[in-house]
Amino acid sequence: MTADACCVTPPLLGEPLSEPAAVEMAKTLKALADPVRLRLFSAIASHSGGEACVCDISGGIDVSQPTVSHHLKVLRDAGLLTSERRASWVYYAVVPEALQDISALVNLNTAALAGVTA
Repeated sequence: MTADACCVTPPLLGEPLSEPAAVEMAKTLKALADPVRLRLFSAIASHSGGEACVCDISGGIDVSQPTVSHHLKVLRDAGLLTSERRASWVYYAVVPEALQDISALVNLNTAALAGVTA
């Protein structure tokens, strides 16, 4: 999520999402809903040093380089990745706040969940 969109998403069971927060979170979740994008995101997040270039993450993903670039752009546009050009390579890193917002959305603590199902 972007910094101008409601700061931090409240837990799903804590209170209803505002319309702007829901729009931003839907954009984020839609970006991650594609299996190739999810694999690329995971590869970057788990890469040593917390950043990776395309050559580090595209192995084993059976799509063309332009398609990988497109998917990385979608993830950047959704606020999930940052990118930095270094010479002829572009390095990508996960935006920590985006992970926190996703985690906050789905952080269903046991007590709150038990209260809903009781």
